[in-house]
Amino acid sequence: MARKFLYVVAFFTVLAVLGMIAFSFFGSRLMRSALVPHVGFSEPAPLPAGFYGRPEGWISRPDGRRSDPARWQPSSLKAPATQGEAAIFFIHPTSSFDTMHWNAAVTDIAAAQQAERFVRLQASAFAPSGRIWVPRYRQAVFGAFLTEKADAGLALERAYADVKSAYRAFIAANPEGPVILAAHSQGSKHLLRLLIEERVAALLAGRLVAVYAAGWPVSVEHDLPALGLRGCTSADQTGCLLSWQSFAEPADTSSVETAFEKERGFDGASRKGSTMLCTNPLNGGAAPDAPASANAGMLMGDGNAATTTLVTPGGVGARCGGRGILMLDSAPKLGTYVLPGNNYHVYDYQLFWSNIRADALHRLRTWQTAR
Repeated sequence: MARKFLYVVAFFTVLAVLGMIAFSFFGSRLMRSALVPHVGFSEPAPLPAGFYGRPEGWISRPDGRRSDPARWQPSSLKAPATQGEAAIFFIHPTSSFDTMHWNAAVTDIAAAQQAERFVRLQASAFAPSGRIWVPRYRQAVFGAFLTEKADAGLALERAYADVKSAYRAFIAANPEGPVILAAHSQGSKHLLRLLIEERVAALLAGRLVAVYAAGWPVSVEHDLPALGLRGCTSADQTGCLLSWQSFAEPADTSSVETAFEKERGFDGASRKGSTMLCTNPLNGGAAPDAPASANAGMLMGDGNAATTTLVTPGGVGARCGGRGILMLDSAPKLGTYVLPGNNYHVYDYQLFWSNIRADALHRLRTWQTAR
């Protein structure tokens, strides 16, 4: 009986190992097959009239809701004596894995719950700096980023239209004072387009504390000049942009680089051969490298308010290398969502949460001191 049990254990162990090997070699292909919608694009249900003028249009907004995920802070962390005065607009990443639609409805409960977890893991880093606004939007589903079908482009257009409407409502509600713009992944893609189309650098000149566009590549040569912003090279700098994409060794960054080069830059030129902006979040862009001792604390958990915790400082260091990839000095076990190629995309904020929190506060104080 014991021998049979050992055979069963060995069998499932071999299956698990083979599964991991298959995922490492064919992960991207397997994800495309499983997650790209197999239906044609159809127009998502329209948003209700005046959606962003009402509480239901927002995951987070400064209306005093006690369960607001953006205001969550680790229980082990002492809250600042006073909250900052910045108005913060945060665009959450993709939280829908629907394969029957190209856009998630704002009434999709599963997508909404996952979005709230992401907000708790990411936008919460900006809570001490001010009032956070996080819109609900008809996001493009995860599979839209795994294909070149025209359907995917249509889905992204619909998602962006919502983000633009939400941003305009945010600006109307915050006509004065410092502003921080932040996002991750799909949210950063929309944010970068927003910077161009809404002429943010010009219209918010003197008000913009910083832009955090993590998890989406930005060309130093072909995007930054058109955006009208500089990449942050100091923690004391304001009105600048931070961007990074996290990988651990052994890293395969080909999927990111291929997608980066397929899209033209904001100046209309090809991005081929250009460098991606890499801001080391451990030092605000002051240097390409930062040791693990510079890490003030990572978040461990899946965004559940009761179980997500702040990890002891010094967990992981990072350096900007190659064409602009942020390489971790180890492969920390923060969860099960490391993507093929040792891509820590899902954890771009969690890995450096305490440093991002401190960075935003410091830039805000620098902005205030200058005025």
